[in-house]
Amino acid sequence: MKNTALKSLLLASSLLSSAGLVHAADVTLTVESWRNDDLQIWQEKIIPAFEAKNPGIKIVFSPTAPTEYNASLNAKLDAGSAGDIITCRPFDASRELFNKKQLADITSLPGMENFSPVAKAAWSTDDGKSTFCVPMASVIHGFIYNKDAFDKLGISVPKTQDEFYAALDKIKADGTYIPLAMGTKDLWEAATMGYQNIGPNYWKGEDGRAALIAGKQKLTDAEWVKPFEELAKWKPYLGDGFEAQTYSDSQNLFTLGRAAIYPAGSWEISIFNSQAQFKMGAFPPPVPKAGDTGYISDHPDIGVGLNAKSTHAEEAKKFLSWVASPEFADIYANSLPGFFSLNSTPVKMSDPLAQEFVSWRGPYKSTVRSTYQILSRGTPNLENETWVESANVINGTDTPAVAAKKLQDGLDSWYKPAK
Repeated sequence: MKNTALKSLLLASSLLSSAGLVHAADVTLTVESWRNDDLQIWQEKIIPAFEAKNPGIKIVFSPTAPTEYNASLNAKLDAGSAGDIITCRPFDASRELFNKKQLADITSLPGMENFSPVAKAAWSTDDGKSTFCVPMASVIHGFIYNKDAFDKLGISVPKTQDEFYAALDKIKADGTYIPLAMGTKDLWEAATMGYQNIGPNYWKGEDGRAALIAGKQKLTDAEWVKPFEELAKWKPYLGDGFEAQTYSDSQNLFTLGRAAIYPAGSWEISIFNSQAQFKMGAFPPPVPKAGDTGYISDHPDIGVGLNAKSTHAEEAKKFLSWVASPEFADIYANSLPGFFSLNSTPVKMSDPLAQEFVSWRGPYKSTVRSTYQILSRGTPNLENETWVESANVINGTDTPAVAAKKLQDGLDSWYKPAK
C-alpha cells in the first residue's frame, strides 16, 4: 500500500514538473553600493539589460549614503549579512577587504581580459597577481569652461601654460566673470581639482608616480614642487573670499554663469548639464610648453567585486562577467556621462562634453592620483595632508617648498620604499 502511494506521489511530481508547474526559484543577487544617485539608472537600464539575457537571476540594487558606505559595508561583511555583489572603492579600502578574505579573487573571471593592467591596478594586489574587483569606470580631470564667455572675450582654448594665464588675465581684466571657480575651504577641492589635475604634466604621470613609490623621487624634487608653484599663481584669479568658498559654492558660481573656468572632475558633467544655461566646453591641463607630452588624471573610481561568503557565487560571477563586457560599458558610460568605461573596447559617448573628456585618452598619457596607491596607508595620511598643503599654498600660508617638505617629512616618518 505504501509503495503504491509513493509511486503515485512520484508520478504526480513528475507530471507537475513536466508541465512547468514546479521549477527552481529565481536567485536574487543584492548589490551593495554608495552610488544612491544611480538607483534609477540601475532599475531602468542596467538591471533590465542583464535580466533579459539571464533568466532566473534577479538583481536588487541596494545603495547606502556615500559617507556611510564604508562603515556600513564593513559592519555587514563582519556580520555575514552583506549582499552578493560589493561595489568597490579604488585602491586601499577594497584591498583591505581582499586581505580580510571578504572579497573573492576574480583574477581568472571571464571578461577580465577586457581590462589593461593599469585599469585593474586600483583593484589588484601590489604585485598585480590577484584582482578582486571588475573595473567599472574612471573619472578624468581637466577644465570645463563657459563657451559663451570665451566667445564674448575672444579667447581661444589654451593649450600651454602661457596661453592659460593669458586667458585668465583677459577674463580678469574684463571684469564680467571670475576667472577660476575654485575655493579652499573644503581642502580636498584644492588638491583634487588643483594639484592632482595639473600635477601629472610635471611629474610625468605614471613614471613619476612609480618613482615616488620606489623612493627614487621625493616630493621635494622639482617635478613635485612645480605643481604647487603653479597653484600659488592661481590665487589672484579665484575671486574675493575664495578662502571661505566651499565645493558647492564653486559649482554654483560656475553654473550660474559668474565664473568662466571651472577646474573640474568629469563627474560634474551631469550636474552641470542640468543647471548651466550656457554652452560648455572642456580642455585638458595645459602643458608647460608647446610640444610637451600631455598627461591626464584618468582616475579609477568604481568597481564591483564578489562577496567571498555569497551563497550564490556562480550566479554572481555571471553578473560580474557581464559587467566586464562591452555591452555593460556602453550602457553605464552613456547613462552616467563623466564616468568613463575602463574596458579596452572604446565607448562612443552620446554626451558631447563627456566625449570631449574621453577623447584626451588618445593623445594624452593617463595616470592615477599620486597619493592613492600605497602612499596613504600610514599616518600621516599623504592624501589628506596633500589636501591641507594644496589649500595652504593657494592661500599663501605655506610656500610651495615648505608644503613639499611637510609632505615628504610626513611620508618619511612611516614609509620605507621596498628595496
